[in-house]
Amino acid sequence: MNELDGLRGQIDDIDRELLALFRRRMEVTRAVGEYKKAHQLPVLDVDRERQVLERKRALAETPEMKTAVTTLYETIMGLSRRQQRALVRESEDQPAFRRFAGAFARRRQPVDRSRVVYQGVPGAYSEMACLDFFGPETGAEGLEQFEDVFLALKEGRADYGVVPIENSSTGAIRQIYDLLTQYEFYIVGETTVKVEHCLMALPGASLDTITHVYSHEQGLFQCERYLNAHPGWRQVPQADTAGSARMVAQSGDPTKAAICSARAAELYGLEILARGINHNSENTTRFVVVSPRMELRPGADKISTVFTVAHEAGSLHEILTIFAAQGLNLMRLESRPIPGHSWQYMFFLEFTGSLLDPAMEGILHELTQTTQDFRVLGNFPSNLGEKGGAV
Repeated sequence: MNELDGLRGQIDDIDRELLALFRRRMEVTRAVGEYKKAHQLPVLDVDRERQVLERKRALAETPEMKTAVTTLYETIMGLSRRQQRALVRESEDQPAFRRFAGAFARRRQPVDRSRVVYQGVPGAYSEMACLDFFGPETGAEGLEQFEDVFLALKEGRADYGVVPIENSSTGAIRQIYDLLTQYEFYIVGETTVKVEHCLMALPGASLDTITHVYSHEQGLFQCERYLNAHPGWRQVPQADTAGSARMVAQSGDPTKAAICSARAAELYGLEILARGINHNSENTTRFVVVSPRMELRPGADKISTVFTVAHEAGSLHEILTIFAAQGLNLMRLESRPIPGHSWQYMFFLEFTGSLLDPAMEGILHELTQTTQDFRVLGNFPSNLGEKGGAV
């Protein structure tokens, strides 16, 4: 036996001792769970757990060991809470959980012959997302601004809004996150549209006649490499891509060109001068379907949430430990500054799961107890596969 084998043998011996002690600890925490059940006590006592962690950290001699001890005991206590939640059914007194329970009880069935709105004009990628999700017969209506979509839902002029929330090239569309928080609506579905930007202009125009190129700022950014090869063109941001195509068509000016979808060129009678000019050939935009009320469609397997945490070290890690202890798969974590609170953030977190899972109630109890302003944005079928075809 060499030295390494000997050291590994020592580790195996220590692990057997640790496992025996861990088993004993879990037996005691189960008894604690039985006591809490009998006396109608909550599983999580935040103050006590923080005191326990402080005592454990105090036993560590170095900063590195303090961090390791914290991680170890956060995980152990997370597993203990998971064990106890199988025994204890908690009340709905916590405000954030009560808000979720109310929304869940008032959830509606999907609306037939629904009224759908999006930001943009016909030919926009948002319209393509509407047609993809609701079907080709959908009479979706385009509105001028993202907030107009949310106002239409608030005022009862629409049943659903379809808005882009992230792009594989340029990341999150922050305005949508802000509007979801402001209006407290729900995500009931998602779809993706593969983006293939085309350069188009009036019939008879050419690359040599162009002096101005119009598109949404994201469209211009996603085609930056192509546009940089034509330094004489002036780039002019617009409200949306398809609106740029309509404007160019109405201008009658062969010096103007637009960047948008091939569908927009067809709708507005423009000629495509170059296809696929976005530098990322796998460029895809994710759209979410927003509803004023929660829904639970068949196959719902992704849960979207938003919350804030205390502005102190380790607060976010404490939340992530819950997911690790529960064996839940995190799919997305996005931070967003809180207006009026410098250097403080809200977090948008998505994970796999179903609100119909009996274990989910306990998990949501724990999340509402360890976060601030926790809200479930929705539970819906994950649909992140690329959609092919002309857009």
